[in-house]
Amino acid sequence: MKLRMGKLLLGACILLAASCVKPDNYDGPDASFEGSVLNEGFKQNLQTCTGNFAIRLEQLSWSETPSPQDIPIKYDGTFKNSKLFSGHYRVSLKGGAFWPIPPVELDISKGTTYDFQVTPYLNVENFTYELDGTTLTLHFNVSAPIDGIPNVIEVQPYVNTTEIVGPGASIYDFSDVFRKTVNKAYTDLSEEDRTITIEDLIPGRTFFVRVGVRFDNSDKSSNLSEIIKIEVPQQ
Repeated sequence: MKLRMGKLLLGACILLAASCVKPDNYDGPDASFEGSVLNEGFKQNLQTCTGNFAIRLEQLSWSETPSPQDIPIKYDGTFKNSKLFSGHYRVSLKGGAFWPIPPVELDISKGTTYDFQVTPYLNVENFTYELDGTTLTLHFNVSAPIDGIPNVIEVQPYVNTTEIVGPGASIYDFSDVFRKTVNKAYTDLSEEDRTITIEDLIPGRTFFVRVGVRFDNSDKSSNLSEIIKIEVPQQ
Protein backbone atom coordinates (compact mmCIF):
# COMPACT_ATOMS: atom_id res chain seq x y z
CA MET A 1 0.00 0.00 0.00
CA LYS A 2 2.78 2.39 0.94
CA LEU A 3 4.60 1.54 -2.28
CA ARG A 4 1.47 2.28 -4.33
CA MET A 5 0.93 5.61 -2.55
CA GLY A 6 4.57 6.53 -3.17
CA LYS A 7 4.19 5.86 -6.89
CA LEU A 8 1.01 7.97 -7.02
CA LEU A 9 2.73 10.85 -5.25
CA LEU A 10 5.73 10.62 -7.59
CA GLY A 11 3.45 10.67 -10.63
CA ALA A 12 1.58 13.69 -9.28
CA CYS A 13 4.85 15.55 -8.71
CA ILE A 14 5.98 14.84 -12.27
CA LEU A 15 2.68 16.11 -13.71
CA LEU A 16 2.85 19.22 -11.53
CA ALA A 17 6.41 19.97 -12.62
CA ALA A 18 5.51 19.48 -16.27
CA SER A 19 2.60 21.89 -15.98
CA CYS A 20 4.95 24.57 -14.64
CA VAL A 21 7.27 24.46 -17.63
CA LYS A 22 6.50 27.27 -20.04
CA PRO A 23 6.89 26.61 -23.75
CA ASP A 24 9.81 28.34 -25.49
CA ASN A 25 8.09 30.87 -27.74
CA TYR A 26 11.26 32.76 -28.72
CA ASP A 27 12.27 32.68 -32.35
CA GLY A 28 15.62 31.09 -33.16
CA PRO A 29 18.57 33.07 -34.53
CA ASP A 30 17.54 34.39 -37.94
CA ALA A 31 20.14 37.10 -38.62
CA SER A 32 23.63 37.18 -40.08
CA PHE A 33 26.47 39.68 -40.06
CA GLU A 34 29.52 39.66 -42.30
CA GLY A 35 32.09 41.94 -43.86
CA SER A 36 35.76 42.85 -44.04
CA VAL A 37 38.33 44.88 -42.12
CA LEU A 38 40.09 47.13 -44.64
CA ASN A 39 43.47 48.79 -44.49
CA GLU A 40 42.35 52.38 -45.00
CA GLY A 41 45.52 53.48 -46.78
CA PHE A 42 45.49 50.63 -49.30
CA LYS A 43 41.73 50.01 -49.74
CA GLN A 44 42.26 46.28 -49.36
CA ASN A 45 41.71 43.74 -46.61
CA LEU A 46 44.01 44.17 -43.64
CA GLN A 47 46.73 41.51 -43.56
CA THR A 48 45.89 39.49 -40.47
CA CYS A 49 45.45 35.95 -39.20
CA THR A 50 42.87 33.88 -37.36
CA GLY A 51 42.65 34.95 -33.71
CA ASN A 52 44.58 38.21 -34.13
CA PHE A 53 41.53 40.30 -33.23
CA ALA A 54 37.73 40.10 -33.28
CA ILE A 55 34.47 41.88 -33.97
CA ARG A 56 32.63 42.47 -30.67
CA LEU A 57 28.81 42.56 -30.66
CA GLU A 58 26.57 43.86 -27.85
CA GLN A 59 22.83 43.56 -28.43
CA LEU A 60 21.40 46.81 -27.05
CA SER A 61 17.83 45.88 -27.98
CA TRP A 62 18.08 42.96 -25.56
CA SER A 63 19.71 44.69 -22.59
CA GLU A 64 21.28 47.99 -21.56
CA THR A 65 24.28 45.99 -20.31
CA PRO A 66 24.43 43.02 -22.69
CA SER A 67 27.02 40.27 -22.51
CA PRO A 68 29.40 40.68 -25.46
CA GLN A 69 29.90 38.06 -28.14
CA ASP A 70 32.89 38.02 -30.46
CA ILE A 71 33.30 37.07 -34.13
CA PRO A 72 36.92 36.09 -34.89
CA ILE A 73 38.55 37.71 -37.91
CA LYS A 74 39.67 35.17 -40.50
CA TYR A 75 43.20 35.19 -41.90
CA ASP A 76 41.97 36.92 -45.07
CA GLY A 77 40.53 39.87 -43.11
CA THR A 78 36.87 38.81 -43.38
CA PHE A 79 34.33 37.83 -40.74
CA LYS A 80 30.92 36.16 -40.66
CA ASN A 81 28.34 34.92 -38.14
CA SER A 82 25.10 33.45 -39.51
CA LYS A 83 23.57 32.52 -36.12
CA LEU A 84 22.58 35.85 -34.61
CA PHE A 85 19.31 37.22 -33.26
CA SER A 86 17.87 40.19 -35.09
CA GLY A 87 18.20 43.43 -33.17
CA HIS A 88 20.06 46.67 -32.56
CA TYR A 89 23.75 46.15 -31.76
CA ARG A 90 26.79 48.10 -30.71
CA VAL A 91 29.68 46.81 -32.84
CA SER A 92 33.37 47.40 -32.10
CA LEU A 93 36.79 45.94 -32.81
CA LYS A 94 38.54 44.08 -30.00
CA GLY A 95 42.34 43.94 -30.09
CA GLY A 96 44.55 44.35 -33.13
CA ALA A 97 47.62 46.36 -34.11
CA PHE A 98 45.87 49.45 -35.46
CA TRP A 99 44.64 52.81 -34.25
CA PRO A 100 41.33 52.49 -32.34
CA ILE A 101 38.10 53.45 -34.07
CA PRO A 102 34.82 54.29 -32.29
CA PRO A 103 32.05 51.67 -32.05
CA VAL A 104 29.12 51.83 -34.42
CA GLU A 105 25.47 50.98 -33.78
CA LEU A 106 23.71 48.82 -36.36
CA ASP A 107 20.42 47.06 -36.87
CA ILE A 108 21.41 43.50 -37.70
CA SER A 109 19.02 41.26 -39.58
CA LYS A 110 19.29 38.61 -42.26
CA GLY A 111 22.14 39.39 -44.68
CA THR A 112 23.56 42.46 -42.91
CA THR A 113 27.03 43.48 -44.15
CA TYR A 114 29.48 46.10 -42.92
CA ASP A 115 33.13 46.92 -43.67
CA PHE A 116 35.45 48.51 -41.11
CA GLN A 117 38.32 50.77 -42.19
CA VAL A 118 41.34 50.89 -39.91
CA THR A 119 44.83 52.41 -39.94
CA PRO A 120 47.46 49.85 -38.91
CA TYR A 121 50.39 50.88 -36.74
CA LEU A 122 52.75 49.74 -39.49
CA ASN A 123 52.46 48.59 -43.06
CA VAL A 124 54.85 45.70 -43.67
CA GLU A 125 55.97 46.28 -47.24
CA ASN A 126 58.41 45.15 -49.95
CA PHE A 127 58.42 41.61 -48.58
CA THR A 128 60.90 39.62 -50.66
CA TYR A 129 62.86 36.41 -50.28
CA GLU A 130 65.93 34.53 -51.49
CA LEU A 131 66.05 30.73 -51.43
CA ASP A 132 69.50 29.12 -51.51
CA GLY A 133 69.03 25.36 -51.30
CA THR A 134 67.25 24.89 -47.98
CA THR A 135 68.17 28.33 -46.59
CA LEU A 136 65.51 31.04 -46.85
CA THR A 137 66.33 34.72 -46.35
CA LEU A 138 63.47 37.19 -45.86
CA HIS A 139 63.61 40.98 -46.30
CA PHE A 140 60.95 43.58 -45.55
CA ASN A 141 60.44 47.28 -44.91
CA VAL A 142 57.96 49.10 -42.68
CA SER A 143 56.16 52.43 -42.83
CA ALA A 144 53.91 54.12 -40.28
CA PRO A 145 50.86 56.02 -41.58
CA ILE A 146 50.68 57.90 -38.24
CA ASP A 147 53.50 58.69 -35.80
CA GLY A 148 53.42 57.78 -32.12
CA ILE A 149 52.91 54.02 -32.37
CA PRO A 150 53.91 51.63 -29.55
CA ASN A 151 57.44 50.27 -29.47
CA VAL A 152 58.21 47.11 -31.41
CA ILE A 153 58.81 44.10 -29.16
CA GLU A 154 59.98 41.64 -31.80
CA VAL A 155 59.94 40.65 -35.44
CA GLN A 156 59.21 37.08 -36.38
CA PRO A 157 58.84 34.85 -39.41
CA TYR A 158 55.82 32.58 -39.63
CA VAL A 159 56.10 29.37 -41.63
CA ASN A 160 53.40 26.77 -42.20
CA THR A 161 52.38 24.13 -44.72
CA THR A 162 49.02 25.85 -45.38
CA GLU A 163 47.92 29.38 -46.23
CA ILE A 164 46.63 29.73 -42.66
CA VAL A 165 49.89 31.04 -41.29
CA GLY A 166 50.70 33.58 -38.59
CA PRO A 167 50.67 33.88 -34.79
CA GLY A 168 49.25 30.63 -33.45
CA ALA A 169 49.51 28.90 -36.84
CA SER A 170 53.16 28.19 -37.60
CA ILE A 171 55.83 25.52 -37.33
CA TYR A 172 57.87 26.15 -34.19
CA ASP A 173 61.27 25.15 -35.60
CA PHE A 174 60.92 27.55 -38.54
CA SER A 175 59.08 30.36 -36.73
CA ASP A 176 59.63 30.79 -32.99
CA VAL A 177 63.25 29.66 -33.19
CA PHE A 178 64.08 32.53 -35.58
CA ARG A 179 62.15 35.23 -33.70
CA LYS A 180 64.14 38.43 -33.08
CA THR A 181 63.71 40.44 -29.90
CA VAL A 182 64.21 44.16 -30.61
CA ASN A 183 62.40 46.31 -27.98
CA LYS A 184 62.80 49.63 -29.77
CA ALA A 185 60.91 52.24 -31.77
CA TYR A 186 60.11 51.22 -35.33
CA THR A 187 62.28 54.07 -36.63
CA ASP A 188 65.27 52.35 -35.00
CA LEU A 189 64.78 49.03 -36.79
CA SER A 190 68.03 48.27 -38.57
CA GLU A 191 68.55 46.36 -41.80
CA GLU A 192 69.58 43.41 -39.63
CA ASP A 193 66.27 43.62 -37.73
CA ARG A 194 64.41 43.55 -41.06
CA THR A 195 66.30 40.53 -42.41
CA ILE A 196 65.56 37.02 -41.20
CA THR A 197 67.38 33.86 -42.31
CA ILE A 198 65.74 30.46 -41.82
CA GLU A 199 67.93 27.41 -42.28
CA ASP A 200 67.30 23.74 -42.96
CA LEU A 201 63.89 23.86 -44.57
CA ILE A 202 62.72 20.40 -45.61
CA PRO A 203 63.63 19.61 -49.24
CA GLY A 204 60.77 18.86 -51.59
CA ARG A 205 58.17 20.59 -49.43
CA THR A 206 55.96 23.64 -50.03
CA PHE A 207 55.71 26.29 -47.32
CA PHE A 208 53.67 29.46 -46.83
CA VAL A 209 55.65 32.25 -45.21
CA ARG A 210 55.07 35.74 -43.84
CA VAL A 211 56.67 38.05 -41.28
CA GLY A 212 55.12 39.92 -38.36
CA VAL A 213 56.04 42.96 -36.29
CA ARG A 214 54.75 42.66 -32.71
CA PHE A 215 54.02 45.69 -30.53
CA ASP A 216 54.10 46.58 -26.87
CA ASN A 217 50.40 47.46 -26.81
CA SER A 218 47.66 46.14 -24.55
CA ASP A 219 47.27 42.77 -26.29
CA LYS A 220 50.78 42.48 -27.79
CA SER A 221 49.32 42.14 -31.30
CA SER A 222 51.14 42.18 -34.65
CA ASN A 223 51.07 43.78 -38.07
CA LEU A 224 51.71 41.16 -40.73
CA SER A 225 53.07 40.97 -44.25
CA GLU A 226 51.40 39.34 -47.19
CA ILE A 227 51.81 35.56 -47.54
CA ILE A 228 54.31 34.13 -50.01
CA LYS A 229 54.55 30.55 -51.26
CA ILE A 230 57.94 28.85 -51.09
CA GLU A 231 58.72 25.60 -52.90
CA VAL A 232 61.92 24.01 -51.62
CA PRO A 233 63.51 21.85 -54.34
CA GLN A 234 64.54 18.26 -53.85
CA GLN A 235 68.23 17.78 -53.19
